[in-house]
Amino acid sequence: MSQPTLRQLSFLTAIADHGSFVAAAEQSLVTQPSLSAAIKELEAVLGAKLIERGRNGATLTPAGEIAASRARAILSAVDELGEAVQGAAEPLTGPFRLGVIPTIAPFFLPKVLPRAKEAFPKLKLYLREDLTSRLIDGLRAHTLDAALIALPYEAQGIDTLPLFDDEFLFVGPANHPLSKKPVLSASDLEGESVLLLEDGHCLRDHAIGVCGMTRPGQEEVRATSLFTLVQMAAGGLGISLLPKMAADAGIVADGLTIRAFTPPVIGRQIGLAWRRSSGRLIEIKALSAILKSA
Repeated sequence: MSQPTLRQLSFLTAIADHGSFVAAAEQSLVTQPSLSAAIKELEAVLGAKLIERGRNGATLTPAGEIAASRARAILSAVDELGEAVQGAAEPLTGPFRLGVIPTIAPFFLPKVLPRAKEAFPKLKLYLREDLTSRLIDGLRAHTLDAALIALPYEAQGIDTLPLFDDEFLFVGPANHPLSKKPVLSASDLEGESVLLLEDGHCLRDHAIGVCGMTRPGQEEVRATSLFTLVQMAAGGLGISLLPKMAADAGIVADGLTIRAFTPPVIGRQIGLAWRRSSGRLIEIKALSAILKSA
C-alpha cells in the first residue's frame, strides 16, 4: 500500500497556511503544476478529496483539515528526530535560536551573551526579539528553539522553567507627590494615572495587576517600549512601573525618580520556554543555568 511522502505532506500544510496554490508553491520553491500534481497524488493515496478550489483561493475539506493537522504532527516529529540525533552526537554546538521579549532583551542579554559565548564557544546563538505570543508561535513552528519570557504562561505543548524574579520599581517625575512620599507601597498607585505599554506586551498585564487597575481604559496614554515609557514619565505625563533589570541597566532620564516599594513588589517571574518534544534539552538546560547565574 502506498504511503504519503513528506514532500506531499509539506505541500498540504503550505496550502493550509496560505489558502492558495500559488502562494504555497512559492513558499515550497516548486512550480504550481508540480504542487498540484503532488496534492492529487496525496488525495489518491488517502482516498479522499482534501482541497476545494474556489474564487477566493483554496480551502481544506473536513478530510483535508484532519490530514493537515496530522501532517503537521508528522513533520514536527521528523524535525525533532533530526534535532535529537544531532544534539546527542555533538551537544552544545551549531545554531541555537533564542527568542526574547522586548522588556527583557536590551537589559538582560548584554549580561548573558558573553557568559554563554565563553561557556559554549561552539554554540551559535541567534536572537529574535518579539512579543510572547509570537515567540510561542515560533517555538511551535520550529523557527525557535527556546524563548525567554515572563511567567506564568500556559500554552499547549510548551514546557517552561522559572529562572528568577524581577522586582518592579516606581518611576515618575521628581515633582510628583509619590516621588516625595517617605514610604511608598504598591497600594499608593491605586487611582493614579499610570502609564502602560501598549496591548500585546505581557509587562502591561503584570503592571495592571500590581496597580489594581480593573476598569478598561483607565489609562489613556500607552508607550511602545520601556525607553519611550521612561521618557513619557520624565516629561510629566504620569507615573509607571519599571522592571529592576531595566533600571540596573541604566534606563534613566533627567527629572525622573526611580525608587523601590516597601515591601518590594515582585512584578513578574522570568523563565525559559521550549517545545515539550524538543530534541535540544541538553542545550536548553545548559543555557538555563547560564541565564540563571546572570
